[in-house]
Amino acid sequence: MTAAKIDFNDRLLSLGLARVAEQAALASASLVGRGDEKAADQAAVNAMREQLNLLDIAGVVVIGEGERDEAPMLYIGEEVGTGNGPGVDIALDPLEGTTLTAKDMPNALTVIAMGPRGSMLHAPDVYMDKLAVGPGYPDGVVNLDMSPRERVEALAKAKNCAPADITVCILERPRHEAMIAEVRETGAAIRLITDGDVAGVMHCAESEETGIDMYMGQGGAPEGVLAAAALKCMGGQIFGRLLFRNDDERGRAAKAGITDLNRVYTRDEMVTADVIFAATGVTGGSLLPRIKREPGWVETTTLLMRSKTGSVRRMSYRTPMWSHTDA
Repeated sequence: MTAAKIDFNDRLLSLGLARVAEQAALASASLVGRGDEKAADQAAVNAMREQLNLLDIAGVVVIGEGERDEAPMLYIGEEVGTGNGPGVDIALDPLEGTTLTAKDMPNALTVIAMGPRGSMLHAPDVYMDKLAVGPGYPDGVVNLDMSPRERVEALAKAKNCAPADITVCILERPRHEAMIAEVRETGAAIRLITDGDVAGVMHCAESEETGIDMYMGQGGAPEGVLAAAALKCMGGQIFGRLLFRNDDERGRAAKAGITDLNRVYTRDEMVTADVIFAATGVTGGSLLPRIKREPGWVETTTLLMRSKTGSVRRMSYRTPMWSHTDA
C-alpha cells in the first residue's frame, strides 16, 4: 500500500506528535540558562528527528530548520518517518526561542504541526508581515492594509471597549519602532517580546489567560505558518504577507512555487486542511509551564490540539531522568 492511499488519521497520530514535542523539550532541558543557543537547538533537533522517524508516516518537512545546505537535519524537503503510513506535511520549530532558552527567559517552546500532504504553505525563509486576533470576531475585523491605529480602533469597536482596553503583542525590534509608537498613541497597551512569535500569536487565542488581544509585526514566514496551524486548532484569524529584501529572497519564493509576491494569506490559505499541533514548554510562560526538574525526575507539560474536533489537551508527563527517551 502506498503512502498516498492511506488516510491521515489525526486521532491516532496525535499522541505520537505530542511525544515528538516532549522529547525535543527534554533534550534541551539541561541547556536552559547555559548561554549556548546552538547546542540547545541542536539537542532539540536531534531528538525531534529521532522521534519523527519512529512514526508510521511518510512525512516531508515543509517548514523546518532551513534549506538543505543550511541545515544538516530537519531541513525543508527532508523525508521523515518509517514510510509505512500516510503522506503528511510537517511544520516544525524544534526550539522556538533558542535565545530564550540560552538566557532562561519565558516562552521558549518546542513546536510541531502535521497535516495531510499538500496542506501547508511552503513558506520560504523570508520575513512575513503578520496580524492576528483570537476567536469570536467577524471575519476580517482587522486587516494588513489598515494602519496600526486603525487596527486597534477596529478591534476595540468589535470588542465593545475602548482602545485603552486593548493589549497588542509586538516583537521588540528596531523595525517596529514606528508601529509601537502609533499603537501607544491610541492608548492601547503593548506586550513586547524579545523572541518567540509563534507563542505571541497563540497568546491571542487565549486572551482571557494571557491578556493579549492582537499580535502584529514582521517576523519569520515559517513561524507564520506554524502560528496559522495553531490558530486552526484554537480559533482566531491570522493574515500574512511575505516580505522580500532582495533578489535572493524572491528566488526562494519562486523555488517554493510562489508567484504572487504581494498576496495576503489567511489562516485557511496557509493551512488548507485539518491538522494536529503540539507544543511543549521549555522555559515556561503564559501558555505552558517550564520543564520541572528534581532529583531523579523530570516533568513536562504539552499542549496537544486537533483542528478537526477542536479538542485541546494539556498533558503532564513525569518520568525518571534516565529513562525518558524510551517512554
